Amino acid sequence: MQITWEQTESANAAMTEVNSIRVLVVDDHPVVRRGLHSMLHGDSGINIVGMASSGKEGIAFAEKLNPDVVLLDLRMPDLGGVEVITLLRLSRPDSKILVLTNYQLDEDIFNALEAGALGYLLKTCSQTEMVDAIRSVSQGKRHIPNALAMRLAERVGRSSLTSRELEVLELVVQGLTNKEIARKLNISDITARNHVISLLSKLDAKDRTEAATIAIRRGLVKLSEG
Repeated sequence: MQITWEQTESANAAMTEVNSIRVLVVDDHPVVRRGLHSMLHGDSGINIVGMASSGKEGIAFAEKLNPDVVLLDLRMPDLGGVEVITLLRLSRPDSKILVLTNYQLDEDIFNALEAGALGYLLKTCSQTEMVDAIRSVSQGKRHIPNALAMRLAERVGRSSLTSRELEVLELVVQGLTNKEIARKLNISDITARNHVISLLSKLDAKDRTEAATIAIRRGLVKLSEG
């Protein structure tokens, strides 16, 4: 594995700031990495000790640099953010991870937090909020925006959909009727109807249209492109 000037320069600077919060940035976009370094390095006691361009590099750098906080993009080409969080927590159970992403689908957020992330921020957040979040996470505290926390509380408070209900939900989003769903899944019309009733209840949706909207917003169903 080749260490770039980004990691070398950051690691050297870390030696002179032993009391600062040592942050590892993991993001596959070089412009984002450079921007975060310019914004955060040396600001309010924060020291960027390394910058990884992929999930695999992030795991390797975390092992080598032992950062106080890992600032992690959720979607990368080699390993997804949730997988990176899971692997980091397995190798370093005390890892403090703050997700920084462009995406705000509830299911992605829930999965990241369930895997062990302590916080979640959108890349559109202010520098002040980001600094505050890094400080909180470095102390082992959670940092979740209020509006998001309310949605997650609702999400956690309801039973999870079964794999069959997720299949039915995907077909509901596609606009299929109960009869068409039954034929597609090779089940009876009554069984299809019962699955729809169950998922409507779990999603707290008043009808199929609202269930489809909730499913898309939360990332429970991926829309096909084209």
